[in-house]
Amino acid sequence: MPKYRRNRINDALAREASEIIRDIKDPRVSGSLLSIVRVDVTRDLSYATIYISSMNGMEAAREAVKGLKSAAGYMRRELGYALSLRHTPELRFVADDSIEYSAGIAA
Repeated sequence: MPKYRRNRINDALAREASEIIRDIKDPRVSGSLLSIVRVDVTRDLSYATIYISSMNGMEAAREAVKGLKSAAGYMRRELGYALSLRHTPELRFVADDSIEYSAGIAA
């Protein structure tokens, strides 16, 4: 598969996933300001790794990842409705500290 197609799918997944995260009612997810840093889809489009960062620090990002893992089925279904892909990739979530790191550099 050409790399530009995977890049477009990565961008579309990040955009739609950020919309879906706003609708999740889990207090671990809705209680903090979350940002999707990056999305990586495997070459065969079977898995998508979503990197999550929180304005409240790394511990809040880890808690949000736990909440997102429990809502992964819901998110996958909603992504399937929003995107026109043959198979919706399985979602994996990883906590990332890039927002906290960049705030430390700016200060």
